[in-house]
Order: sequence, then structure tokens, then C-alpha cells
Amino acid sequence: MEQQTSAQTHVIYLLGPYRIPGFQGERNVRVYLPDEGARDGRPSPVLFLFDGQNVFHDDPSYSGGWHLHEAVRDLADRCLEAPVLVGIDHGGADRLTELSPFPGDGSEGKLDDFLGWLTSEIVPAVQERFAVRRDPASTAIGGSSMGGLAALYAHWRCPDVFGAALCMSPSLWFAERKIFDVLASLAVPASSRLYVDAGAQEDGGSVLRDAARLVEHLRQQGYREDNLLFCLDEDGTHSEDAWRRRAPGALQFLFTEAAREQQDGVGATEGSQQAA
Repeated sequence: MEQQTSAQTHVIYLLGPYRIPGFQGERNVRVYLPDEGARDGRPSPVLFLFDGQNVFHDDPSYSGGWHLHEAVRDLADRCLEAPVLVGIDHGGADRLTELSPFPGDGSEGKLDDFLGWLTSEIVPAVQERFAVRRDPASTAIGGSSMGGLAALYAHWRCPDVFGAALCMSPSLWFAERKIFDVLASLAVPASSRLYVDAGAQEDGGSVLRDAARLVEHLRQQGYREDNLLFCLDEDGTHSEDAWRRRAPGALQFLFTEAAREQQDGVGATEGSQQAA
């Protein structure tokens, strides 16, 4: 296990490289602890993220990183609940196949196989090596675009592992919007907290329309403002820059506000808001 240190003394642990059965090549997993050594051994919530190359710094990403390590460190510095971050690198040319739940649009649809590896190898490895909570309510999965679709699907397919999901500009259009049929056929996870967003400038507004349809479906399924946040970004484009800008609000809802609501016993989050 190697360590990568940034100029601002953020330590990122590098795990791997890993080979995944049925997939080409190798990939790394990066782990960041926002308040290393400051919790006296108390475990933290954890957020697993697809497209790990985009989670932290600019260099591994072809279009800029999200700098999520800075966002969670800011939460920790303010003594607010902040998750351990686990970025799982995508497989390059295999990315579409590993992140798509269904065949189609040039993909073999092998997300179930990828999730099998993630839940059987990476989740246990992180739980063994780092002080993270193991309950579904404290374990989230996230991503953007195809990663957002994959995170939504993973939450429903593996509810005993992932009790929350961060879905930024999810590619709900994929495979003729089959994800809507899947969600309608499955029971709502027992532990479920969702962040969904989209930008009005993405693909002529179609990404936003699909996201709004998803949120309406979820509300019909019983989701309320205390476990579902929909962020409509009027200026948002389909870009790392837009997701980086919205990420701090997503983290606060999924982790900081969730912890506060557990302590207070009440929900105080608006179910829809305009992005700042």
C-alpha cells in the first residue's frame, strides 16, 4: 500500500493494482481519510466512487479532478461528519462495459460482474485496513454520468452493502432508459438516502428531464425531503467542473446532515434546491 502526498499534505493511500476477472488490464484504488488520527479510532462513514481517476487531483483525469479530498477535509476541519473516500479507477476502453447495467449502445453490460468484485474484494479490503463503518446506512456509492447510473443501480442491487447513493447527471437514457423498469420492479432498499442532480445545459435539457422523472418516481415510492435531495443546476453542463462545484453540497446532505438528523431525530433538508 503506497501513499501519495499532495502539496497541501493530503495523504492518499494507493491500493493495487488489481486485476478483475473478466475485465482487461489493471487498475488502482485510492483511499483518503479526511481526519486521519483525529477520531481516536472511531470509524467513519465511507463513500465508494466510480471513475477514481477523477475523484482527487487533476493529473489522473483527462478533464480535471473533483478535488473531493479538499471538500471532505473542509468538513472535518469544521468538526462535521465527513466520509472516507474510496476512488475505484475505471478500465479505460472497458469503462462503458463495466459501468453499464445492461447491454447496448456499444456495451456488454457487465456492471453486475464489476459490483461482484467491488463488494467481495474492495469493500472488505477497505473495511479491514481502515477505520470505516460497515453498516449500509454509513456506506455510500457514487459517480457521475455512467458512474451516476451505476451508483443508482448498485444501491438497488446491493442494498445490504450500499445504503446511500450519490448520482450526478446520471445517464438514465442508457439502453432505452431500462433503469426505470428495473427500479419499478425492485423493492425500495431498507436503508436509503439519495442525492440526484442534473444541469439544465446538459444535452439540450434531456439529462435534467430524465433526472426529474427519476425523482418523481422516487417520491411516488415514498421518498421524502429527509432522504432524497434533488439539485437542479440551471447553469450546469456535463463536465467535471460542474460536478466538482456541486460535490460539497452532495457530501453535506449524504453525510453531515444525515448524522445531524440521526442525532436530532428529525429531517430538515429540502428535497429540491437550486445549485449555488
